[in-house]
Amino acid sequence: MAQATAGTGAAPRGALSHIRVLDLSRILAGPWATQILGDLGADVIKIERPGEGDDTRGWGPPWMPDAQGGESRVAAYYLCANRNKRSVTVDMATPEGQDLIRRLVRRSDVLVENFKAGGLARYGLDYDSLHALNPRLVYCSITGFGQTGPYAARAGYDFLVQGLGGLMSVTGRPDGEPGGGPMKAGVALTDILTGLYAANAIQAALAAREHTGVGQHVDMALLDVQVACLANQAMNYLATGRSPGRLGNAHPSIVPYQDFPTADGHMILAIGNDGQFARFCEEAGRPDLARDARFATNRARVEHRAALIPILRHLTTARTTAAWVAALESRAVPCGPINAIEQVFDDAQVRARGLRIEMPHPETGAVPLVASPIRLSDTPVDYRLPPPSLGAHTADVLAEILELAPEEIRALRARGVV
Repeated sequence: MAQATAGTGAAPRGALSHIRVLDLSRILAGPWATQILGDLGADVIKIERPGEGDDTRGWGPPWMPDAQGGESRVAAYYLCANRNKRSVTVDMATPEGQDLIRRLVRRSDVLVENFKAGGLARYGLDYDSLHALNPRLVYCSITGFGQTGPYAARAGYDFLVQGLGGLMSVTGRPDGEPGGGPMKAGVALTDILTGLYAANAIQAALAAREHTGVGQHVDMALLDVQVACLANQAMNYLATGRSPGRLGNAHPSIVPYQDFPTADGHMILAIGNDGQFARFCEEAGRPDLARDARFATNRARVEHRAALIPILRHLTTARTTAAWVAALESRAVPCGPINAIEQVFDDAQVRARGLRIEMPHPETGAVPLVASPIRLSDTPVDYRLPPPSLGAHTADVLAEILELAPEEIRALRARGVV
C-alpha cells in the first residue's frame, strides 16, 4: 500500500494549485468533481452545515475503525469523495453566514453546488448574484434535471436517473431468464459520471476565462449525463428506431464478448475480432468452429449467437479460470477473471499502479483510500489532506482568507454562524 503524505517544498505544484474552489455540494456527484479538482492541486473549501455536515458523514455502516480498533463515526462512504479538501462550517440560513460565503466568493475561482434549481436564490447565493460580485467566478450547478425544462424543479437521485435515463433498460438479464429484469449498476454510476463531466466542464470554463476574463455558469444535469453516456446503445436506437434490450453480460454487437463458466467459477472472454476467435478455437480444441460459415466472422457470430454460445459454454468448463487466462494470454486472446473487490486490491497490476493509498487521519489514526487514476508527468496528483473532520479548518480558513481575528471567529461560533 502506498503511503500518501503531504508534499514537500521541492515537490512540483499541482496543475490547479492556483485555483480556489468553494464546494457547497454534498453526497456524491459534486464532491466527486471537487475531489478531482483537489487532487489536481486546487484549494477546495468544503462548506458544511454546523453540527451536521455532508449527509454522507452519517451513511454507515460501514464505519472506519478508530485508532484503538473500535468503531469510529467516520463513514466509509464519506471518505470516498472528500480528500484534499478543507472543511468549514457555515450556517448559510443566517445573514451572517451568507455574508461569509459571499466574502469567500470574492476570493475564489470556482463554486460548485447541488441544491435544487433556484434553491440558492433565497440566500442571495445564486449564479446571477455571485457573478455580479465576482465576474471571474466559474459557478457549477449540479442537479438531477438541469436549470430548464419541465423536470427542473424535481429532486434527482442516481437510482431514479439510471431508470429514467435508460441505463437499467440495457442492464440485467433478459426477461424470461432466471433473474431477468432491469438492474442498476453496482455503484452510483450516474453520479460518478456527472462528477467527471463537471470537473471537465469547470476546467474548460477556467481555460475560457484565460481569454475572456470572465467566468460562466456550468449547468450539469444527471439526466443529461446519463443519456449522453448511453453511448453506442443510444446510437443503436437512433440508427434503427428499435430500443436495445438487455443481454446480461453479453454485447449487442460483438460475439463472444461475455462471461463463461469454468471448472471453478467464471471468466470473461472479450474477443474483438475474427483472428482472436480463431486462436481461441484452436486453444479450445475446436478449430473447426472458426471455419464454420455461421461463426467465421463477427457479423455471422452475432446473427448465430444462440447456436454458438452454448457450444462455447460447454468448452470453457473444461479448465479452471486461471488455466484459461494463462493459456489465452499466451495467444493474445483477451480473457480475464471476475474478481471480488478483495481480489481487485490484491491484483499484481493494481498493486503496481499504487491504487490503494493510506493517509493519516485525526479520528482513525490512518485511513485507506483509493488513489486517483490520473497520472501527470510534470504536475502529479498530490495527496495533501485526508477527508476532513467536520469544521476542522473553519478557524484557519476564516483567518487566512478573510483575515478574521480570533475573537471575531469566537463570536461567530457563539452565535452559531460557524
